[in-house]
Amino acid sequence: MPDTVYPRFCPVAMAAEMLEPRWTMLVLCEMWSGSTRFNEIHRGVPAMSPALLSKRLKDLEAGGLVRRCANPASGQMEYITTPMADELEPLVRQLGEWAHRNVDSNVSLQALDARMLMWNIRRKINHLELPRRKCVIQFTLNDPSAEAANYWLVVKPGEETDICYKNPGFDTDLFIVAKLRSLTSAWMGHSSFEREIEDGNIVLIGHETMARSLTKWLIRSSFSTVPNKKPGDASYSAAEAAE
Repeated sequence: MPDTVYPRFCPVAMAAEMLEPRWTMLVLCEMWSGSTRFNEIHRGVPAMSPALLSKRLKDLEAGGLVRRCANPASGQMEYITTPMADELEPLVRQLGEWAHRNVDSNVSLQALDARMLMWNIRRKINHLELPRRKCVIQFTLNDPSAEAANYWLVVKPGEETDICYKNPGFDTDLFIVAKLRSLTSAWMGHSSFEREIEDGNIVLIGHETMARSLTKWLIRSSFSTVPNKKPGDASYSAAEAAE
C-alpha cells in the first residue's frame, strides 16, 4: 500500500485524509471567524498562495465541508461552511487548546506572521472601550528577520474594524511600537501586556486614555485563558522536564 493511502475503514484515518493537507484547518478557522469571500479568507492566511487556497477550497467543497454560492445582495461568490464542517469547529478548538497548553511557547513563537497576527487582532477590538468617534491606531512591528512593518487599525462606531496595510492618511491617535514576538506573546497569553510594556518591548505613544486602557479595548486571543503546563504540574512529565 502506498504511504499516501490511509486504510479507509478507519474513521480517524478518513478524518485525517480530509483535514491533514497543510492549511486546511486554518482555512476552516478563518471561515468560522466570519470570512466568506476569497480575498477575505486569503487575508487570514497570508502565507498561503492564492493558487493553493483555491485548491484547498475546491478540495473542501468536494469533501462536503464547504459550499460555493452567490451572495444574493452583491452577486459576489462566497464560500460557506456546511453543517458537517461546523460540527468540526469545537473539535478543532479543542485541538488548539491542547497545543496551547502543551507546546512550549519558545517553539510556538518561532515562526511568526505579522499580517496574520494583525488580521486577527483587528477582530478583537472592543469599541465600547474607545472614544465614541473614529479612532486610528498605528502598529509598528519590529522583527529581527525582516523590516519593520506598519499597520493601521481604523475603528468607527457601529462598523467593523478595518485594517490598512498602507497609510490611510488619517490622523493617528495612538502609536504602538512593538517587537513582533512580544506583541504575539502578550496577545496569545504567553506573557502579559503589562510585563512587555514594563520591559520596553511594547511602547505606546499618543492618546493617554487609549494607552492606559489598552488591555480593555484590545482583547487577547481566546486561547490566552488556556493555561500552559509548567514544571510542578501533575501533568508535567519527567521527560518534558529533561528537555
